[in-house]
Amino acid sequence: MRIDPARAKVLVENLEQVVKRVDIVRGSRPVRVIAVSKLKPATDILALHQSPLKQSDFGENYSDELTKKASLLPRSIRWHMIGGLQTNKCKPLASEVPNLWCVSSVDTAKKANELEKGRKSLAEKESLTDKLRVLVQVNTSGEESKSGVEPKDATELCKHVREQCPNLQLAGLMTIGAIARSQEASSPDALNEDFVTLRDTRDKVAGQLGIEKEELKLSMGMSQDFEAAISAGSDEVRVGTTIFGDRPAKKDAKIL
Repeated sequence: MRIDPARAKVLVENLEQVVKRVDIVRGSRPVRVIAVSKLKPATDILALHQSPLKQSDFGENYSDELTKKASLLPRSIRWHMIGGLQTNKCKPLASEVPNLWCVSSVDTAKKANELEKGRKSLAEKESLTDKLRVLVQVNTSGEESKSGVEPKDATELCKHVREQCPNLQLAGLMTIGAIARSQEASSPDALNEDFVTLRDTRDKVAGQLGIEKEELKLSMGMSQDFEAAISAGSDEVRVGTTIFGDRPAKKDAKIL
């Protein structure tokens, strides 16, 4: 797999700038940067993974693309499935990708159950001891076009994962907020209602489950608003175009 040195240099510089911006806002609190590599070639991912930055966390929106890239790239990469996931895709994804680190878009008990079946199968085949992390996606904006459970229903799904899915680990909550709010929250001190709602929902869920709120991480913030998200308490941000540049149309995308 040949990496273009000029392309690698641009990618590393872009990621360095993102990390610097994250460091300014996060203070002493750790914040994970997920490099969203959807529709980008595997060589881009390898360039960042093998760079001095040793970027390990990469996010994909399409399960088939993630599975294919995972088969080509080092197992030391931690894959995050961040896009909407159909129920029938859950079991194959969880059973075929040993280094699938987290599924961030769980919004039904059925999806959790299928991920559980897949992870159980893989764990038995490969003697894995680590659980598959999952985030419950919450629809904080109330938009019909957005996936996710309503905030009031988050506890029920979180409880299901904890009690009925022994091969999954409830890692926290995730939201993809309204685009208009993201555009308005482009500065670190901007207030985004979606971020506030997710944080409040996390606190309520933790209280109802009888656990410390720090046990449930917050995943919110993307290229346009990740600094504001960190200021609001986000533990991980998903950054794509700021690192990789504009994406091609899906029909034109090439993995190799």
